[in-house]
Amino acid sequence: MPVREAPADVFRPYGSRELDTLLRRSSLSERYRREARAVAEVLPFRTNSYVVDHLIDWSAVPDDPMFRLTFPQPDMLPREDRLRVAELVASAAPRRRINEVVQGIRRRLNPHPAGQRERNVPMAGGQRTPGVQHKYRETVLFFPRRGQTCHAYCTYCFRWAQFVGDADLKFAGEAEPLVRYLRDHPEVTDVLVTGGDPLIMSAGVLAQYVEPLLDGALEHVSTIRIGTKSLSYWPHRFLTDPDAEELLALFRRVVRAGRHLVIVAHYSHPRELSTDMAVEAVRRVRETGATIRVQAPVIRGVNDEAGLWTQLWSSSVRLGMVPYYMFVERDTGPQDYFAVPLVRAWEIFRDAYAQVSGLGRTARGPVMSADEGKVCVDGTLTIGEDKVFVLRYLQARQPSWVGRPFLARFDPRAIWWSQLEPVSDVLGGRPWERPPGQFIPGSAGAAGRSTRPGPR
Repeated sequence: MPVREAPADVFRPYGSRELDTLLRRSSLSERYRREARAVAEVLPFRTNSYVVDHLIDWSAVPDDPMFRLTFPQPDMLPREDRLRVAELVASAAPRRRINEVVQGIRRRLNPHPAGQRERNVPMAGGQRTPGVQHKYRETVLFFPRRGQTCHAYCTYCFRWAQFVGDADLKFAGEAEPLVRYLRDHPEVTDVLVTGGDPLIMSAGVLAQYVEPLLDGALEHVSTIRIGTKSLSYWPHRFLTDPDAEELLALFRRVVRAGRHLVIVAHYSHPRELSTDMAVEAVRRVRETGATIRVQAPVIRGVNDEAGLWTQLWSSSVRLGMVPYYMFVERDTGPQDYFAVPLVRAWEIFRDAYAQVSGLGRTARGPVMSADEGKVCVDGTLTIGEDKVFVLRYLQARQPSWVGRPFLARFDPRAIWWSQLEPVSDVLGGRPWERPPGQFIPGSAGAAGRSTRPGPR
């Protein structure tokens, strides 16, 4: 199927039907394209004309970082799985049979890390509040029902399960239950509107979710955050989209209402800030009075070099944005393909952090967003004959845990929280007792191991 041309400033999405044609822009082998198509049967694929035409260096494919960031790679799935799907597709097997195999593979990919569908969804009036997660005391996450896709998908995305068309895996809600919940919880100061990407919605629809948060009865909600990749993948959202001015006007209304508006922008590579459109989009958002904070995970083959993070953070500061988080790739989807060992992630963070000015050192990392909270790897120590990781909660279900350092045995192969073994404090003392899956900091370590699965 030919890829239709579109004006440069008109959004043109591409999906699985256009994948093979797009891959033919480079000299990839037929085998590569066939196996990439098989991966796209299991994991969602969506990109757009801006990413394809302005961010990817097609002469460097398949090693180009922006290509790896947005296009399915064969090794994202185990060889047996991708070859099985490729064979079914090539033989024109019934769609029902292909779907059965695909669903089996998806179930093994741990689609909902950190219990996001169960443990974090609060109860109100004896029922769960749809689309709302209340994991930390001051912060509520909200997934609007109409913001459940993105301008393009990141291949590492831990929320991939939201995008595969399975109603059982979707998690979303509407504004009214959110407002009711917030009225009953005055301890909440921050609401993070996330998804998907909320800015895939029209400005009018987004306003239906955001403006109720400006009600006088919710004055305790002082900060509204919007998580988005649109500044990277579709800067025209703020420049030439039909409702770009309406969107920016909504941002101004939020700021005039006395709320702190934060755009949590996902920038995975400095190339995403390399175009004139991207720079102008940042300028226009900042003119509304909104703050932009920059975050992303460290991803193997995309940004696992300190120099790239130095460049990203320095460029962000120069444009008036705030470096925020360097995350660790989550324990879901193709984690094994993209993950960087924790010790290597810490080395990347340390070396990049040392190369930026004080204004760039607002970044925190590497951080694992785990079940118990956001765990920062602060480094390694050698105590006697033992080498350990030094860890710290930046956020935690139990506020008393925040900021308290604790230790885990050093493992050069560990890529996620569930692989770390807690140890006793250097001063001695009994290990902490904890329920399965919890790792509690304090004057001593924690006993036992997490019950969550490690890497496949």
